[in-house]
Amino acid sequence: MSKRDELITKYAADLKDKCGVAADMDLLTKVVIGCGPAIYNKDAATVSGSDEKELATVKNNFLIKKLGLANSADLDKAIDAVMEKYGRSNRNKYRAVVYYLLTVHFGKQEVYS
Repeated sequence: MSKRDELITKYAADLKDKCGVAADMDLLTKVVIGCGPAIYNKDAATVSGSDEKELATVKNNFLIKKLGLANSADLDKAIDAVMEKYGRSNRNKYRAVVYYLLTVHFGKQEVYS
């Protein structure tokens, strides 16, 4: 099993155990591939739910640039909802899981088709 496959398995377990979501493995795999080499860097692989700069990066680089959403208060609300669903006390919020949840939240799965 490759390192990426191991990470995808770990992310699917996080979605199930911490978020109560049964992962669409095809979509999760595409989101993980879309994250690129960031998933292999310990710091870049996670999202700090309490760091405003980090959340702005998720908003600007993922929601606006990648998913093509217009900047609005809905984006901040969605990020907040995902952080709540993932568990605010959970220290390791994996970037790929956050991106997966946001993609599903906005119904933008076609971006990864």
